[in-house]
Amino acid sequence: MVGEFAAWLADREGGKTFYTAPIKALSNQKFGDFAAVYGPDEVGLLTGDNSINGNAGICVMTTEVLRNMIYEDSETLRGLRYVVLDEVHYLQDRYRGAVWEEVLIHLPVDVQIVSLSATVSNAEEFGEWLQTLRGRTEVIIEERRPVDLEQWYMASSELIPMFISRGDEVVPNPRGREFDLRKRSQGSHRPKRGGKRPPMRRIRVPFRTDVVDMLWAEKMLPAIYFIFSRKGCDEAVRQCLREGIRLTSAQERSEIFEYAQSRTADLDPTELDIMGYADWISGLERGIAAHHAGMIPPFKEVVEELFARGLVKVVFATETLALGINMPARSVVIESLMKFNGEKHELMTPGAFTQLSGRAGRRGKDEIGHAVVLLQRFTRFDEITRLASTRTYPLRSSFQPSYNMAVNLVRNYTLEEAEHLVNSSFAQFQSDRSVVRLERSRERNEAYLASYRERMTCELGDFEEYRDLKTKLQKLEGATSSSRSRTKRVKDSFSTLSPGDVIDVRAGKRRGRYAVIEVVQRRSEKKPRILALARNGSLVRFGPADLVEPPRRLGSLAMADRHRMGQAPQRREVAEKLRAFSEPDEPQVAQESPDVEEIKALRRAVAGHPVSACPEIGRHMHFSERAVRLERDLASIERQISRTTGTLARRFDQVLGVLESMDYVAEWKLTTKGETLTGIYNESDLLVVEIVERGLLDPLDSAEIAAVCSTLVYETRGPEGPPPPDLPTTGTKQVWRSLMRVWREIRAEEEGRRLDLTREPDAGFARRAYDWARGESLDKVLGDEDAPGDFVRSVKQLLDLLRQLDQIVTSETLRSRLQEATRQLSRGVVAYTSLEL
Repeated sequence: MVGEFAAWLADREGGKTFYTAPIKALSNQKFGDFAAVYGPDEVGLLTGDNSINGNAGICVMTTEVLRNMIYEDSETLRGLRYVVLDEVHYLQDRYRGAVWEEVLIHLPVDVQIVSLSATVSNAEEFGEWLQTLRGRTEVIIEERRPVDLEQWYMASSELIPMFISRGDEVVPNPRGREFDLRKRSQGSHRPKRGGKRPPMRRIRVPFRTDVVDMLWAEKMLPAIYFIFSRKGCDEAVRQCLREGIRLTSAQERSEIFEYAQSRTADLDPTELDIMGYADWISGLERGIAAHHAGMIPPFKEVVEELFARGLVKVVFATETLALGINMPARSVVIESLMKFNGEKHELMTPGAFTQLSGRAGRRGKDEIGHAVVLLQRFTRFDEITRLASTRTYPLRSSFQPSYNMAVNLVRNYTLEEAEHLVNSSFAQFQSDRSVVRLERSRERNEAYLASYRERMTCELGDFEEYRDLKTKLQKLEGATSSSRSRTKRVKDSFSTLSPGDVIDVRAGKRRGRYAVIEVVQRRSEKKPRILALARNGSLVRFGPADLVEPPRRLGSLAMADRHRMGQAPQRREVAEKLRAFSEPDEPQVAQESPDVEEIKALRRAVAGHPVSACPEIGRHMHFSERAVRLERDLASIERQISRTTGTLARRFDQVLGVLESMDYVAEWKLTTKGETLTGIYNESDLLVVEIVERGLLDPLDSAEIAAVCSTLVYETRGPEGPPPPDLPTTGTKQVWRSLMRVWREIRAEEEGRRLDLTREPDAGFARRAYDWARGESLDKVLGDEDAPGDFVRSVKQLLDLLRQLDQIVTSETLRSRLQEATRQLSRGVVAYTSLEL
């Protein structure tokens, strides 16, 4: 309402309002909402894919579009009065978050900004930063939901409230803890003697179809069922179809079919068949659908519209549906609280949980929304209730200067102004606040330290001198008895041993003589272990912790094949040699030990020191120990302060260093290459400009250009990383090799300055881009594992880069090929737009 009020004000006053959103789907939806209120002629849309009525008084766009307008000083900014930043918590996104801060920093201060989010618990801190940056700022926090939310926990076929009232308190339901016991037990606990075993069936994670049936029976539909897997969402729909679930009436099925047909009528029937149209429409007619990034936009938009109308009752969706799209449901189901972050599975954050559960409860339709968490195999009930009740999700800046940002700062500001703008970021604001806290801790600790030093002062002599002598003596005396020192000496001795060595262990439970078979050095060389043969022929393993002192090496035995020691004959043969082995006559070198004379001298010095006679020596020593701990703490604080202060300014200087070394900036002025870089908005912006400046694209035809440029926008999904490069032609293979050489040059410059800004090109989409640009059909371009939605999105990202290149190249021949590639790629399902004006 606050954001839409800004649009109403601008409409009344004759100014402009920009409404920005993090994803195109949300931008499209807000465009439709505003068009319905003000009329399509008064509303514009700018998302990269679509450009509709861009000079309208109310314009909806992605945040990146607004950032680019600011840097280009676009005429569209004239008359701008209000900017709404929806889902402003995207500011902490590691890849895109800097864009939000760039907008907030660079917009003229006379433009009023409305920042909206449901998951910022440090709103006061964020508001304080905005006030220092842009002037008077109101922080409005509404903790009351318009629709109350009921939390549920479901195991097997049991649905229980997650929280219950106990007097004036709301506490976790004790029955949930019983589920923890039952999911660990194959049966009931063993009864006491003479007693009967109480019945206790093991519980399980509910089947998806059981959950749908339960929600239908409890009148908790429509529902969004979150599954963090595209395949899981599609499989859930198929499961419901196999089980014969039908949630719609005959009239609803007819309405669903007609609407879906009308919205997909312009798509090629062959392409529809490839994209699984038959299964999709069958699920829709039963009131069931999937929603994820692997689907093409028209399919997703049909699902969204039918769900909003109440015709689709259950949507199996990935978490992308929680990003502000207006698809409120009566219920939300969360199948798993564990998410894969690219490296490991971890429990979702309270902010993510709030985003998902926040979809439950339709304003004006439901009195209560329902959030249902299914039984979690590896998460205890108490952890789940803490997650559901936590309201702490602080916003943390991810702002880092980039190459494009740097050249635009050079173009538009002086060096002092640019440094000020970088230091105006929310990241620097948070760092400065942490420095203030560290400085306060330093001041407090220094005051305590001065007090301790005063209390450890002794009238009889220099107590610090006495303490240093005492400390040195204790270290030397403890060298032989220290477990850590002993273990280290044993471990060090292991590194001198080799297969065939005969060793003598003189103390401890491993006492005896052995022949070394193998010395196993584990990762990081932290835990070496020995595999050895005893005189009785048995194999023994031991590590440093198993020995009291380092083993003595007596000599060595010849072993024919130590790798066959698992066989009894070989073990017997070596054991006989070991028993017959005679100890050499030469004396063994004794292990080094601390200097006894030095210990004696230190003892005399400590005993003869004047302070040793002080009756307050215990009190002095107590405060001395506290002072030593404080000195360590102060050293740690100093290191943190040095790491924190000026971090962004140093990074900005490092980015400038790369640009200067590669001839983009000279004495705070842009070179020709630098001017070109100001118009490239790509994660590999520097590499994009380099391949143009070096003429790498010049010898390629339009389809080959599409293949090579795809390597700069595509990124292979999954932990395995990109497959080996598969370039389609000889020309593209030659250019790929040159491209990789340029990338390595850039990375060398970055690594010398501890930067990591330019990711490695990924050729995983090159052949598909080439084939599609050459006119191949969708069924021949898509692989068995390719999702149509991913293909469409990748081609549209490629089109965006080609359009940017079209604006910066000077060769007319290359420009015509870029435009030809754009035309060739913009066809079929890629060119389809389902926006209704």
